[in-house]
Amino acid sequence: MIAEIQNAGANTYVLLQLANRRFALTSGIVSELAPPVRLHTFPHTSPLVSGVIVRRGHIVPVYDVASILLGRSSSVHRFYLIARRDFPDGPEGSAIPVSGECELTTAGMQEVSDDSRPYISGRLLIDGESIEVLNFDRWWQTMSRRTRDLVARRPNHEFSVRGRPTHSLDR
Repeated sequence: MIAEIQNAGANTYVLLQLANRRFALTSGIVSELAPPVRLHTFPHTSPLVSGVIVRRGHIVPVYDVASILLGRSSSVHRFYLIARRDFPDGPEGSAIPVSGECELTTAGMQEVSDDSRPYISGRLLIDGESIEVLNFDRWWQTMSRRTRDLVARRPNHEFSVRGRPTHSLDR
């Protein structure tokens, strides 16, 4: 599938399965579909990061997009879809755990105007199913803002790891 993605043109998307729903990403940002490997977890305060995986000698953060898109984390995942995100210092890989097969498709995207979910850039209509197209960079920016807002509302700006304060920004 990766060779097909690299040769894909405009209006080409990768469909991914999260629990019982399908979503789409533009194929241009998808690097690979990686087999399930060990997820390294560590204490942290970000509800967005499930942990990290090591892929091709690089540490790749794993983002729990299902918790936001579906309202709950997906407990079963079969693969990691590796998507590129652009940063000022260059692109980096980010992993999305997917619970089913991924497939490449070509379709016309219908724009959406739902301001409550700015990370959904449109919908694909495939075989009677409406599939939301996820703008991964916008999803990450939106969730980062929500996390910063949550941290800012904590008393004395304290961060915690598993319920125990670790440090305060006021010191």
